Amino acid sequence: MYQTNKLFVTPQVSMTELISENPSLLVLLEHFDTDCVVHDDSVHEFCTHHNIPENVFTLFANIYNGIIPTALPEFSNEDCMVMIRFLAQSHVYYKTQKYPEIESYIIQLSEYNKAPEIPLIQKFYYQYVAEVNEHLEYENATAFPFFMSLLHTQETTEASNKFSALEYKEHHTDIECKLSELKQLLLKHVPIQNDRILRRKILVSLFELEQDLHMHSLIEEVILTPVMHAIEKKRSHVKK
Repeated sequence: MYQTNKLFVTPQVSMTELISENPSLLVLLEHFDTDCVVHDDSVHEFCTHHNIPENVFTLFANIYNGIIPTALPEFSNEDCMVMIRFLAQSHVYYKTQKYPEIESYIIQLSEYNKAPEIPLIQKFYYQYVAEVNEHLEYENATAFPFFMSLLHTQETTEASNKFSALEYKEHHTDIECKLSELKQLLLKHVPIQNDRILRRKILVSLFELEQDLHMHSLIEEVILTPVMHAIEKKRSHVKK
């Protein structure tokens, strides 16, 4: 939801400059399981201090700046494992921070606003959370372990015959649509009853969540899935 000058991220760029131009990169740092204190580090220095592959960090930071790669470089197995851990850490952020935060706002909204639409919004939101949690659990329990096992072996396994990167792509549902619908409900159809500030907080939180989910989906679809599918093909020696 933040404006960005679309600064192209290179190893020489200052971390404070990056974050000042695009504060949503603070969430990126959290997904890398790092502190938001960056001192006077350049991207290169920050990655060195935190043992993050520089190529993965710059690639992801550019995506957060709205710069989508047109071609992918070669990645090591360690690079791929960092990507998977990044995505898994983002699940923790959604489940332990953003979803409870929005839920608390909606509960407060029901206390301030007695419009009949509010219980419908609560029901809609709980259905959304149930659906997205099912998707996240699928990734945690099935997709990510498969990818990690693929990175740790040079041969196809029995598990690889039951699951594939392409199946993961097909299962990858659009979990952003319902957030957009919820925003539309709050913006268009629920009358204001002494809840203007609270409503603004809900909408800001929804926009923040929506943006990060979009980044999450881009990383999965544009980077992780093609990379893992290429590794899978190499392991099994079969064509697409």
